Amino acid sequence: MTEREKMLAGLPYDPGDQDLRDGRARAVGLTVAINAEPDRERRGALVNELVNAADGKAVIMPGFFCDYGVNIHLGARAFANANCVFLDCAEIRIGDNFQAGPGVQLLTPEHPLDAVARRGEETARPIVIGDDVWIGGGAIILAGVTVGDRSVIGAGSVVTRDVPSDVVVVGNPAKIVRRLTPA
Repeated sequence: MTEREKMLAGLPYDPGDQDLRDGRARAVGLTVAINAEPDRERRGALVNELVNAADGKAVIMPGFFCDYGVNIHLGARAFANANCVFLDCAEIRIGDNFQAGPGVQLLTPEHPLDAVARRGEETARPIVIGDDVWIGGGAIILAGVTVGDRSVIGAGSVVTRDVPSDVVVVGNPAKIVRRLTPA
């Protein structure tokens, strides 16, 4: 298995692998261009070169950073506000009508607790976000989490576990504070 295949399979992998370094360099070049581009249409074309956007109309505001981009799959009408960080060492799959406030972080990488192991390997688990999800500013979604359709993540929350559909979660760690009635 290549290091990329290991990474996407959730196995320990070497982030210093040349192929992975090249992929991150590509993403850095595109994110620098996205973050410097004031024209919305030109910025949109760069976003579509970086990530997989279902409708080709994803809006990602400047200040965006990711590891690879190619592992990010955005549904139709996806919007990420300023200064979002989507670390996509595993796949990030996002449904339609997604909204992320400023400073949202989606973090798929994980690192060993053992200091020696941490020097040379890491793992990653995917993040899945359903349709019509709104994530408030500064919220963090950790590796392996699934967020159900129509749920709301409160600003500043840290989501460490799966979130069912039609709820509002807040806090650190995020907890359900309200159930929503689907329209």
